[in-house]
Amino acid sequence: MLRTRPARLLLAALASALLLPVLPATAASGAEPRRKVETWATPGSTAITVTGHGFGHGKGLSQYGALGAAQQGLTWQQIDEFYYPGTTWGRIGGKVRVLITADTGRDVQVVAQRGLKVTSLGRQRTWRLPPLAAKKWRLMAAGSDTTVQFTKGGAWRTWKKVPGEAEFSSVTGLLTLVTPSGRRDYRGTLQSVAARQSPKRETVNRVSMESYLRGVLPREVPALWEPDAVSAQSVAARTYAAFERSHPSAAHYDLCDTSQCQVYGGADDEHPAADEAIKATAKQGLFYDGRPAFTQFSASNGGFSAAGSMPYLVAQPDPYDGVANPSYATWTKPIDDTQVEAHWPAIGDLVSIEVTTRDGNGDYGGRVVDMAFIGSTGTARVNGDTVRDYFGLNSDWFTFSVTPRQKGQARE
Repeated sequence: MLRTRPARLLLAALASALLLPVLPATAASGAEPRRKVETWATPGSTAITVTGHGFGHGKGLSQYGALGAAQQGLTWQQIDEFYYPGTTWGRIGGKVRVLITADTGRDVQVVAQRGLKVTSLGRQRTWRLPPLAAKKWRLMAAGSDTTVQFTKGGAWRTWKKVPGEAEFSSVTGLLTLVTPSGRRDYRGTLQSVAARQSPKRETVNRVSMESYLRGVLPREVPALWEPDAVSAQSVAARTYAAFERSHPSAAHYDLCDTSQCQVYGGADDEHPAADEAIKATAKQGLFYDGRPAFTQFSASNGGFSAAGSMPYLVAQPDPYDGVANPSYATWTKPIDDTQVEAHWPAIGDLVSIEVTTRDGNGDYGGRVVDMAFIGSTGTARVNGDTVRDYFGLNSDWFTFSVTPRQKGQARE
């Protein structure tokens, strides 16, 4: 899935004293789409203000909502049951394979250390690397096999060729990967594996699920948030990773390390408070029909979650999202008529903005499903996500206001 919007390290906010009821773990699927034309005329030079709610797609758990719920006394179990109604609890363990996207080189380089080992993945044979006063070791593709090389600071020298693809591991459990953008520590193993139908090798971190979460959780929410909010996120992240593992992104890895999957930074991003939240939920996950659930989440649903592709991803009011959410509960952004005309030049001069369909849930009639920019020579019909992406809006739940500029008034 595209799990959410850009990688978020959310800022903690002060909580209000508002007491909210605990909602049951059942919810309506939301209203029918609302088809009612809304029109804003944009004569001449016009300042356009977009006002909206939420940050991200709004499906599943709201991270700010989880924070608000925890501040109202909900446990992590109650939080997850509220955001994923109809799921059941189960155990999730094992390992996960994560594509390390920052390693764009043609090798896998690690810093030399005590107890470094290399394993042939095809033969399942392991060699302990000798103490050669090396500074770095690397795995280089040699056809379908792998050459193991080392450097003392100068040229690379070959130590051994091993059959098939290979991986580094260490008796310490930690490896320092060297990438074009710098060094980063990872738990587990670092594999040099071939992309399907391509001679190119990629770097994959094979790591236990619980260690993986230690590198995810502080990247997704502030580790010092309310412990139950962080624990609820750990369940969502663990379950999401298990879902992806059962629907892998590629033959040689399960998921990536960016916001296209879940943001993962390895051991360098671990935090004691996040570790405690993970331990509190150890191996707990959410299931539907006996399989790990598709536990989408986003920063904020703005007070009303969006329906997703699964029965447990429901559209429902969220009384917790606005409790401690000063940035995303309601937001505004100015845009300009010339931006619209530049992006859709075929429309000519912008004459009006028209929203024809919303999802029917919440303020304004809900998220924008279908809309148009109407110009003097044409019409650009788009959906809310397209507008959100182009203008950098926080979500697709928005409305417009327009103000004609006075002569000589500067554009923002």
